Amino acid sequence: MERELREAGALVVAGVDEVGRGAWAGPVVVGAAVSALGVPPTGLTDSKLLTAQRREELAPLVAEWTVAHAFGAASHEEIDALGMTAALRLAAVRALEALPVRPDAVVLDGSHDFLGDPWRVRTVVKGDRVCVGVAAASVLAKVHRDRLMAELGLDYPEFAFGDNAGYPSPVHQAALEERGPTPYHRMSWAYLDNLPRWRHLKRVRSVLEDAGQTALDF
Repeated sequence: MERELREAGALVVAGVDEVGRGAWAGPVVVGAAVSALGVPPTGLTDSKLLTAQRREELAPLVAEWTVAHAFGAASHEEIDALGMTAALRLAAVRALEALPVRPDAVVLDGSHDFLGDPWRVRTVVKGDRVCVGVAAASVLAKVHRDRLMAELGLDYPEFAFGDNAGYPSPVHQAALEERGPTPYHRMSWAYLDNLPRWRHLKRVRSVLEDAGQTALDF
């Protein structure tokens, strides 16, 4: 895919992928990676198909192989205030603008272009399995966010963020029922409706009228 886009005149092609969209706590992180022309590291694929150990092994090889890579994040507060679609765009723009070169084209994993103008975007379903730049962004972003969540979880060991990265594992759900949400939880999400002791803490997401966005992202 990168070769096709380069032949069409896009000299710098960035693969983009997100991680953390479905988590209950922590930021959503977007990785952007400009792939090299040479052979990628053996085994590079969708990060979800790799074990945590294999991702950790691959990450430095992928980072060295890419021409450039960067991360962008939208915090749990920004997700609550903006909704996931706008938060994803915010994180993606931060990642792309952190690259040392501006991409001529962006390959975005999935069928929905949450990035939009002025970026030249190609959406690809399961892009992290068919596009090396997206796969590189997937692995790097997953390792980056997992490390971040493990660090955030040091003060809240009962939630085991180092193991579940803020996703709703049984340990995470049990800790929520017992202790309530941490300062890193997304407080506009529906999981709070199922926690009688804590549902009063749920926040109503603000609506961005100027962007035409509603509070129906979830």
